[in-house]
Amino acid sequence: MATESGIRIAVINGSVRPGNYTGKAAALVMDELSKIDDVTAQFIDPASLDLPAPGAGPISESMKKLKDDVAGATGIILATPEYHGSFSSVMKLVIENLGFPSVLSGKPVALLGVAAGAIGAVKSLEHLRSVCSHIGAIVLPGPVSVANVQRVFDEDGQCLDEKIEGRIRGIVGNLRDYIVRSVCPKYALERFVREGASAD
Repeated sequence: MATESGIRIAVINGSVRPGNYTGKAAALVMDELSKIDDVTAQFIDPASLDLPAPGAGPISESMKKLKDDVAGATGIILATPEYHGSFSSVMKLVIENLGFPSVLSGKPVALLGVAAGAIGAVKSLEHLRSVCSHIGAIVLPGPVSVANVQRVFDEDGQCLDEKIEGRIRGIVGNLRDYIVRSVCPKYALERFVREGASAD
């Protein structure tokens, strides 16, 4: 949420494969977030979480932590690879573990997709937008799709294309601008109303 101490943004990685390109793209986002004084960034890596399959058992500590982290964020960036014409099963598992009603509901969400093919992650981003909208998230326009991702990043995670790097980093400004214009005034108004009501 937007607080007096600043904006909190969570970046969720949708791949658990070692050395995955999604994580390399997300690392650029995290680096860009680190440059903004009023933003606190958190990287959520499902590979480090023990998330149950939907309906498979009791709520795990990892599930509780995931929900708390996302609930406490002002905005979310979802990063996914394109697998078989859609977003990853890892990302779907994350979304399923955010509960229903989802803690993503009402939160601004920016989308980042990577794909090995020449047309990029267009299908995965379309599907992810649909799911996020269905559960009540505010999906921002201008998702970033990275095509031929294996040629864009080297083994060390360095981006080899300046224009693509700019687009990936630009997702941060897009989300922060929305938060500053739309979310922060809402929280300020709610705080004013609460304080005014309590003062009476």
